[in-house]
Amino acid sequence: MYAVIDVETTGGSPSVDRVIEIAVFVYDGERITEVYSTLLNPKRPIDPYVTKLTGITDEMVKNAPSFEDIHEKVLELTHENIFVAHNVKFDFGMIRQEFKRLGIDFNRKQLDTVNLARKVMPGFQSYSLGNICDSLGIH
Repeated sequence: MYAVIDVETTGGSPSVDRVIEIAVFVYDGERITEVYSTLLNPKRPIDPYVTKLTGITDEMVKNAPSFEDIHEKVLELTHENIFVAHNVKFDFGMIRQEFKRLGIDFNRKQLDTVNLARKVMPGFQSYSLGNICDSLGIH
């Protein structure tokens, strides 16, 4: 089983930045069995660059749950599943740091779809998620 995860954050540093959106798709190898997605209140301002990039504003997250509010759901969705992300080091690092703030050591097996795409589909100039999806006809 796989937990395919994407996060948006207030910035790029796990030590100071926070998760502002999380999406988790649990996949059993044949079909998606569960979907979870929510905005999160980072309890700090979102960098204007991030707002421009993601469209997520401070106003949008002000009444959203905090990571602490949803952490048990994330534990449930990822339990015994492989944590899959495009550039997994970033997404996993951000989630792991959120758990560390709660005093929880979060460890999961990981699969990076960037590295996988480089092995399975050599020759691309860019392995961005958009570029890979376009080449595979995924909208």
